[in-house]
Amino acid sequence: MKRSRILRRLAAILIASSACVPSVFAQSVDPAKAVPLPEGFAADLAPGAVHDQRVRQYLLPKRVVWTSETGVKNAELLLKPVLGQTSTSIMGDETQGCVLSKGGSILLDFGAEIHGSFRIEARDLTPSENSVGKTVRVRVRFGESADEASAEMGEKGAVNEHSTRDQIVAVPWLGAVEVGESAFRFVRLDLVDDDAKLIFDSARAIFIYRDLPRIGAFKSSDERLNKVWDVAARTQLLTMQQFVFEGAKRDRLVWYGDFAPQTMTTLRVFGDSKVLRDTLGVYARETWPLPKWMNGMPNYSLWWIITVGDLYRHTGDPALVAENWDYVKGLMKQLTPCVAANGFAGFENPFLDWPTARNRPALDAGTHALFALGFDRVAEMARIVDDKETEKTALEYAAKVRSYKPSNVGNKQAAALLLLAGIERDGESNVATVAKNGGENFSTFYGYFMLEALSEGGADQTALDVVREYWGAMIDVGATTFWEDFNLEWLKDSGRIDEPTPEGLKSLHGDYGDHCYIGYRHSLCHGWASGPAAWLSAHVLGVTPIEPGFKKARVEPFLGDLDWVEGAVPTPFGPIKVRCDKQADGSLKTQVEAPEGVEIELVD
Repeated sequence: MKRSRILRRLAAILIASSACVPSVFAQSVDPAKAVPLPEGFAADLAPGAVHDQRVRQYLLPKRVVWTSETGVKNAELLLKPVLGQTSTSIMGDETQGCVLSKGGSILLDFGAEIHGSFRIEARDLTPSENSVGKTVRVRVRFGESADEASAEMGEKGAVNEHSTRDQIVAVPWLGAVEVGESAFRFVRLDLVDDDAKLIFDSARAIFIYRDLPRIGAFKSSDERLNKVWDVAARTQLLTMQQFVFEGAKRDRLVWYGDFAPQTMTTLRVFGDSKVLRDTLGVYARETWPLPKWMNGMPNYSLWWIITVGDLYRHTGDPALVAENWDYVKGLMKQLTPCVAANGFAGFENPFLDWPTARNRPALDAGTHALFALGFDRVAEMARIVDDKETEKTALEYAAKVRSYKPSNVGNKQAAALLLLAGIERDGESNVATVAKNGGENFSTFYGYFMLEALSEGGADQTALDVVREYWGAMIDVGATTFWEDFNLEWLKDSGRIDEPTPEGLKSLHGDYGDHCYIGYRHSLCHGWASGPAAWLSAHVLGVTPIEPGFKKARVEPFLGDLDWVEGAVPTPFGPIKVRCDKQADGSLKTQVEAPEGVEIELVD
């Protein structure tokens, strides 16, 4: 079939499937889940209505972390279930609610990091002479750590950027006020006016998230690895809001380098989803029309190409390629002039991740590898749409780039990308560079690619140990989501993130960070750090697609020092379920349950 006929057929499918879809620019709408407006409102409001797919759940605090010495009574009442509606029945009764008066402050812990808002409801109050109407002013501070929730504006990077973490709100008499959205675990309340008083029994978080079931699963004989998988999965879910943000508190934006590991985690935990496709597809193309680079960063355009290719490998959906093909071809024309006659490929201002930002040789080496990977994906996608000319060009440029072999300069990020691209300089070992000293100099963003590189180089046990050491260390100090940046060196002489830092220790949140994420500006819920969930699924559970869309899949578990592993991997046909046990003689016994339409190649 000729290419033009294929494209016309795919275009017809796309048009038919999208005819009833409102603009994605508000909320990323799934028509199957859209809720119609109620009768009597539809005619007036429907043309501008966009359904928010996210759900809201009210959460009680789990504990009172701290209160001021004076000005607080009955703080423990905030932990008890409430009706969630103010009432006149106990007005003025200070025994029935928490009371804030002169100097009163409370620090609440909701038990785990969430994305959402905060709501406080007043039973009764005494307004200040500074109040507007019958209200009381309360300062509300969000924190991903206990320290951040008590930080002053400007202190150790504490800012109101992308989401407001520090605000003064007017709480109305017999009413409620809601503030947010952001990502947080802790909320601190301070009464602003000394001559005011507030009586309340309801101070709840509102958890706002996409109702996406975990189709994927991972369990093993090592509970530490199980916790890492769980925390990685919840980290990614919190970033999946209107679109796929890179961070739930900051920046709350779409960044297409960050999006690469986020896509892999999403596919392995939640499977294919409309928000994933909208973020990668129409939002990307419309926001960054050619000749612009994605996010204004040429490296991120390479990551976009790679991610579209990876999404196709996992879904096997040719419409995905057809939808993006004109953009891919146009981007290809911008990339080929960046390849020199000797095969070296690069940009004037390359970027990998922040830890490599000052290492130009590493930036150049890693970027060079990204060109090879990007051209590979273009060639694969060209075959889908039968564009033989573009396929030929992409293969030629992929080979040309691989003919130039830069040094990894001892940098783990560069070495990982070079290994994944199949480029190794004589006398160097990329896998040895990545494996050196385990989790030392690992990166939350490029950590996923380092793990993939270790597996590609046959060092699965080293990768397993790094997951325990590096990501497990964040959990050890109170993390319930994974962070924008982390270095094992930070653990020396530091406190935890779920308690106020004792005097004499460094604040793990406030005193560390680098580049654009210093101190409390540092995000403690960043989707690019979720990579271990995808890696554990692909390399320990051992399920990978041989053919696009898992029409044929390889199951090759790696147990290393584990006794057993079990789990599930989403596919377009349904989940592949695997259980693998180590026998007394060291051999493996693997059981696979595959959905109809999936051929399994089992490697014991």
